[in-house]
Amino acid sequence: MQWYLIPVVIAAGFAAGFINVLAGSGSLITLPLLIFIGLPANIANGTNRVAILLQNVVSTKSFHDKDMLDLRGVLTLGIPAVIGSVIGAQIAVNLDKTLMERVIGVIMVIMLFVILLRPKRWLQGSREKIEGWPTFLQMVLFFLIGIYGGFIQAGVGIFLLAGLVLGVGYNLVRANAVKVGIVLVFTISALAVFIYNGQVNWIIGLVLAIGNMLGGWVATKVAVERGAVWVHRLLIAVVIVSALKLLGVFDLIGQLL
Repeated sequence: MQWYLIPVVIAAGFAAGFINVLAGSGSLITLPLLIFIGLPANIANGTNRVAILLQNVVSTKSFHDKDMLDLRGVLTLGIPAVIGSVIGAQIAVNLDKTLMERVIGVIMVIMLFVILLRPKRWLQGSREKIEGWPTFLQMVLFFLIGIYGGFIQAGVGIFLLAGLVLGVGYNLVRANAVKVGIVLVFTISALAVFIYNGQVNWIIGLVLAIGNMLGGWVATKVAVERGAVWVHRLLIAVVIVSALKLLGVFDLIGQLL
């Protein structure tokens, strides 16, 4: 990587880390950049996990220090997500992701309507911590989310937030805290698969991680200080942009111009 690309990669990592912690889909910024600077798509996917891992180490600790993290929720919901992430990462090693991106884009459009139609459910929540073990349906839900997260990181935060708010009952701020903890746990297993298959560029990954960690740290402060309403508005904006990106709308506009 040329030296003059270092600040660009760090800046992209900062933006991605900030968006990842508050909503999700920050990898829609970093993955195209990594491919643009010369990494094959599968290696870009693996390299991105280095930054995601370190970003969530910082963010999880920050949420924990602010007493916003439900560790039991992270561990119990993280178990099925980890199992799913290993399967998803193994699929991602050899599979073209274009069709899946289109499918996920459609799902995000549907999710946008869910977010807009039930705002109180996202803002208020019905619990702060999980008592006992998750239900069978919750375990299946987070297993499926883990498969997607292992396959392609982009957008997994949004699906985790939906699962944590609608499926478990957290409000958005606490859901964000649990989300980064779960992503931290299953990124370890997903990254191991990419490392085993030789699909990680460590130098670029660590440079990107500098930005991701800074962005994630700032985002935890914003989430706690601004509250669920502000995060809800950002989530709506991120879902709209992510859906347009995954459905290829931006590519179509670029061709027309």
